[in-house]
Amino acid sequence: MNPLTCIITDDEPLAVRLLESFVTKTPDLQLLGSYTDSVEAIAAVKEKQPNLLFLDIQMPDINGMELAHMVPQETRIIFTTAFQEYAFESYEVSALDFLLKPIRYGKFLAAVEKARQWFGLTAAAEAATSAENTQQQGTTETQPTAQTVFLKVDGEYRQVAFSDILYVSGMKDYVMFYTEGERKPLITHMTMKAAEELLPASLFMRVNRSYIVALNKIRSVDRNDCLYIGNEIIRVTDAYKEAFAQYMQTKTCN
Repeated sequence: MNPLTCIITDDEPLAVRLLESFVTKTPDLQLLGSYTDSVEAIAAVKEKQPNLLFLDIQMPDINGMELAHMVPQETRIIFTTAFQEYAFESYEVSALDFLLKPIRYGKFLAAVEKARQWFGLTAAAEAATSAENTQQQGTTETQPTAQTVFLKVDGEYRQVAFSDILYVSGMKDYVMFYTEGERKPLITHMTMKAAEELLPASLFMRVNRSYIVALNKIRSVDRNDCLYIGNEIIRVTDAYKEAFAQYMQTKTCN
């Protein structure tokens, strides 16, 4: 995997220098620029397209939360702030991590490792899809190929077929993949948003803030919009009911 690239944005010069020193001593992490002005920062992000943006929240002109909505999807955000109350809101904009000032190098390194994992999983999923497409284009009689994703579990990468996944559950910055034939879930360090982006929308659907389900694993749906999958009962909450109802219309004979 190529080195991760990053940009630092913080209106405090001391905070910028600290993060720069962390980047310098972190292997395979390349700094593309540091900015104390949020307007200059967003222009640089769009031009240089870094993998990571270390972003302060309390900034003049455009604050970090506002800026986060302008960042291209390819750039993942790690917030750096002295205000813990923003932690929950940070996950609403798909932040990879939230570092509370004063930031220690160990916490910084853990956030970078989480980013490596996220980009590694994304690359693995893209490679699997590309390989399948190439195989299908090169043969006249296409054989079905199981699509897979690599999950980092207990320090090693596990290859999991999409067809084996029953549902996915999220808790803070961990995601649990429940699969057929496994008594315990595969626990990996990522956000639910990242998991949602990794799983094919044709096979999986998010039905509430904490659950993504494999559509072909749903045994039944009751009148209260509860889904029965494996040994779990998962409720479709209001924010996701319309999309799920549209899916059900395509699968239901009236």
